[in-house]
Amino acid sequence: MSKFYFFLWLRWSTRLTLGSIILASILSLFITLYIYISQGMAALSSEVTSALMDVFVFWFPIIWSFTLLLALFRGLKYIFNVCIAGYKLHLYSCNGKELLEEVGYGDLVKVWRKWFMLIIWLVGSFMVLSLIFTYMFTSYSGVFEWFNIYWLFAFLLVSGYFSFMLMTTRCKRVKVVKC
Repeated sequence: MSKFYFFLWLRWSTRLTLGSIILASILSLFITLYIYISQGMAALSSEVTSALMDVFVFWFPIIWSFTLLLALFRGLKYIFNVCIAGYKLHLYSCNGKELLEEVGYGDLVKVWRKWFMLIIWLVGSFMVLSLIFTYMFTSYSGVFEWFNIYWLFAFLLVSGYFSFMLMTTRCKRVKVVKC
C-alpha cells in the first residue's frame, strides 16, 4: 500500500510541478514581453537583457502562486481511476453509490475543498515545526526572513503525500480499491 501512495504522490507531484512552473513561466514571459513592447522595444543590450530578466524573475513567483492553485485543482482529476501498484482511487457520486468512471472538474469541487483544507492544515503543521526548528537551531529571528513561495511549494509537496493517505478518511466519496 505504501508503494501505491508513493507512486501516486510521485505522479501527482510531477504533474503539479511541471504544470504550475511551465504555466507561470509562460505568463511571466508574456508580462515581460508586454512591458518590453510597451516601453518602446529598446535595442537588446546587456543592460536591457538584465532588466528584462529582472522583470521576469520579479513576476515569476507572483504568477506561480496563482498557477499553483490552478494546478492543484487540475491535478486532482488525474489521480482517480489509475491503477498503481495494484490499487486505485475511485471517486463516487454525491450519493456515494455510483462510481464515476469519467471524473470531471465539476465532480471534484467538494472533494477538492476537503482535500485542500487537509493540505492547508498539513502545511500549517509543517510551518509550526519549521518555526520551532528555526528558533532553536538557526540565527533567523522570524519566519519571514527565509519563507517564500519555494519553501511553501516544498511543504506543499510533502503535505501532498500525507494528504493522499488521509484523503479516504476525510472524503467519504473517495475509496481505495484493488485493481
